[in-house]
Amino acid sequence: MLVVKAGGRAITANASNIVRSVVRASSSKQVVLVHGGGDVVTEYCRALGIEPKFVVSPQGIRSRYTDEKELEVYVMVMAGKINKSLVAEATKHGARAVGISGADGGLLLAERKKRIVVVDERGRKRVIDGGYTGQIKAVNADLIRSLLSQGLIVVVAPIAVSEEGELLNVDGDQAAAYLARALGAEELVFLTDVDGLLIDGKLVGRLSADEAVRLLPSIGPGMNRKVMLAAESVKAGVGRAFICNGLGEDPLSLIESGIGTAVVP
Repeated sequence: MLVVKAGGRAITANASNIVRSVVRASSSKQVVLVHGGGDVVTEYCRALGIEPKFVVSPQGIRSRYTDEKELEVYVMVMAGKINKSLVAEATKHGARAVGISGADGGLLLAERKKRIVVVDERGRKRVIDGGYTGQIKAVNADLIRSLLSQGLIVVVAPIAVSEEGELLNVDGDQAAAYLARALGAEELVFLTDVDGLLIDGKLVGRLSADEAVRLLPSIGPGMNRKVMLAAESVKAGVGRAFICNGLGEDPLSLIESGIGTAVVP
């Protein structure tokens, strides 16, 4: 089984090639595709007169701040436009796919973050309301297995639901990692807009999970999170994790070519 996370920039620029690559992979294995799409959410927010808000964590990671108005647009774009466009693209390439969000069937159960720590423009730490962002707590793996058993590619939008019935924005990388662990996937792949982990300008081709953890303090924001989730997933039983460029003609072929960063036990 293969779980693929395609980042928003890769999906926006290269959706057709990514989906075609997923369809090719699905001929020999079960595939779950988790997608991003933050840039499209931003575009629709502005079109609707809602100025997107972003915050920076003490670790330097910039992320979307989801208030009640932005949540409505986020759900509409992620679970609607992007998710269904990817399903349609899979159909175009001769596959059967189903698009769901993490809220469907309780696939992703999350806890709403009540407070978050952010760094303001002066570099000062502040505690603010967590908005409608969630931390994943449980995965309904049986739902995914049921869909996969019917020969479907499962396309997942990174939206979760809380026990109180609130829809929540969850990080797409985290969603893919949690799904891969719950499903016992052989491979977890992060498709991004760079070739993999670069240290001093050089691509790191292979790391053990322990080596990846030791390197975390020296890795920049964004990639730091992917490497951390890759290492944690491998330690939790995923066969291997791979970070590679999603902008090419057949991105998943890079796994066998070894062009990217592999995190292994």
